[in-house]
Amino acid sequence: MTASDELRLLPWSGPEGKPCYLSTDDRGGYMSRLADNIEAVQLGTAAELMDQASETLDDEDADAEDLRRLAQELTGALRDVLRVATSRGHLLAVGEPQHH
Repeated sequence: MTASDELRLLPWSGPEGKPCYLSTDDRGGYMSRLADNIEAVQLGTAAELMDQASETLDDEDADAEDLRRLAQELTGALRDVLRVATSRGHLLAVGEPQHH
């Protein structure tokens, strides 16, 4: 278990879409580095989709299928970004000194 008995929410889902967690004291270990790298890719993908969304929404010729596909991609990216934000926010809270 981690030093503060906290689990890290990983940036991927398990069976049936359930969250996956990592229990380790080694933030530089293989699984921690893998999770960090996947989070970086997910955040980069979300940034690229934001640019694509702006272009698609500005395109007067975009049809319903284009908008539907964009909405699906943005929904997936938003889910990933929320998971990253939740995980990182939790890690920050765990690392903060306890004030009594």
